[in-house]
Amino acid sequence: MRNLEKYKGIIPAFYACYEDDGSVSPERTRKFTRYLIEKGVKGLYVCGSSGECIYQSKEERKLILESVMQEAKGKITIIAHVGCNNTADSMELAAHAECVGADAIASIPPIYFHLPDHAIAEYWNDISSAAPNTDFIIYNIPQLAGVALGMSLYHEMLKNPRVIGVKNSSMPVQDIQMFKDVRGDDCVIFNGPDEQLVSGLAIGADGGIGGTYGVMPELYLKIKELVDAGEIGRAREIQYEADRIIYAMCACHGNLYAVMKEILKDQGLEFGGVRKPLPSVTEEDLPQIEKCKRMIQEAVRRYC
Repeated sequence: MRNLEKYKGIIPAFYACYEDDGSVSPERTRKFTRYLIEKGVKGLYVCGSSGECIYQSKEERKLILESVMQEAKGKITIIAHVGCNNTADSMELAAHAECVGADAIASIPPIYFHLPDHAIAEYWNDISSAAPNTDFIIYNIPQLAGVALGMSLYHEMLKNPRVIGVKNSSMPVQDIQMFKDVRGDDCVIFNGPDEQLVSGLAIGADGGIGGTYGVMPELYLKIKELVDAGEIGRAREIQYEADRIIYAMCACHGNLYAVMKEILKDQGLEFGGVRKPLPSVTEEDLPQIEKCKRMIQEAVRRYC
């Protein structure tokens, strides 16, 4: 049985850090990495959906991961999302992630064309072969990728000894139980939807990887602590409050990640906005963003 403890906890999905001109900022990336390490998170999920990877070049994604690793290597767990919409680029990013010392790589399935399971398995196994000494995590996000991880495909992927589990962002909590039930403690299953972390942990998730963890890590760390202690009622209370904050942030005209980056400016962090075509925050958003800041501050004060 493998030692998977380094993956079991709260792992924020890392936000892309740009210069004001829109280029990737190594300095701001390192600063945000330090900020999250100081918050006490288990690890970071780099260059995933929250990291705007779909709008970045291979070279930019390499630079982001290198900058994160400069601060994080040996301190926390790093999972590098390496999926691109073609196999060759994905393999190149996988090899790079292993070279710089990432603990694991992860990948969504290829998007746009709906491929059969055997083609998706070949895609993932090809990526994994480019990082032969690195753990591989399947990223299941059917609402965006357009294809769901079924049990037959999961069993096929488990023939690859480097596959250690799933980042599950499908909405049915039951999926976590189904994936976890295959290998029990010899796999790691992450809850993806932030709004159901308590439910995911309660049914068997080993931890969570989430897009809003970075803007309010204290709340999610407390949820994990309480669930581990069996205090589900208190954890649910914080979950409800985190969900209210998420709904409030999503009420803005700007993209959710643009809103969260604006909120984090109060922590002395700069992100350079989001990359088009993601919409930036507008002047109309500012009162709502101030409301969200107050909600986060009050929730952290009350529960943490």
